[in-house]
Amino acid sequence: MNGLYFLGKTLGQICFNAFGRLEVIGKESVPPYGPLLVVANHLSFNDPPVLVASMSRTLSFIGKKELFSNPAGNFLMRSFNVHPYDRSGLGVDAIRLVLRLLDQDRMVVIFPEGHRSPDHTLQQGMPGAAYIALKSQAPLLPIGITGTEKISPWRMTVPLTKFRVNIGQPFTLPNVEGTPSKEVVDNMRDMVMSRIAALLPPDYRGVYPLTTPGQAQRASRKAGAANEG
Repeated sequence: MNGLYFLGKTLGQICFNAFGRLEVIGKESVPPYGPLLVVANHLSFNDPPVLVASMSRTLSFIGKKELFSNPAGNFLMRSFNVHPYDRSGLGVDAIRLVLRLLDQDRMVVIFPEGHRSPDHTLQQGMPGAAYIALKSQAPLLPIGITGTEKISPWRMTVPLTKFRVNIGQPFTLPNVEGTPSKEVVDNMRDMVMSRIAALLPPDYRGVYPLTTPGQAQRASRKAGAANEG
């Protein structure tokens, strides 16, 4: 853990607890070492620093290369273990990057929705996280985040509200021989999303209101059909 990361984490813990009400549930579920793929819902810009302040282990993130375009941004991103990837590569560059970090026994954060939720409810998941988990066979750690959408970016250090990080039990996806089909990846994606949904209150679950993998898959298909229409 580098000095700036440690300083930021410590300041975050102080501010989030002294000027807000950060509740972290399930800290004991975090494996102390080894590769770990963290999968969480994404409500706001505040989610990464809140996760950093909540975890005993050092986290790694991936970020679009545009965030590194100037010296100040480059220094800040790299100090907080954000690794650049090229968005023009249809996700291939990001997948390779995460696989490389997991191979180094890192704890890597992925937001499977692919973007911040516009209405703060769980959106249809993208297949990247499931594919990475299948390819690496690294354990996944599901996390449900609530309340960070109430914090404006300009007052992140003085949140003045209650927010929660709910950490679930780590799990692994079934091993699949050969190249997984789209249907298999979609099934695994819904399994991942259902684990996240189970850690959220009902009004945050969005297109995953039910938390069994089969029910989640049907809800996801329905949402995909609605988006295509």
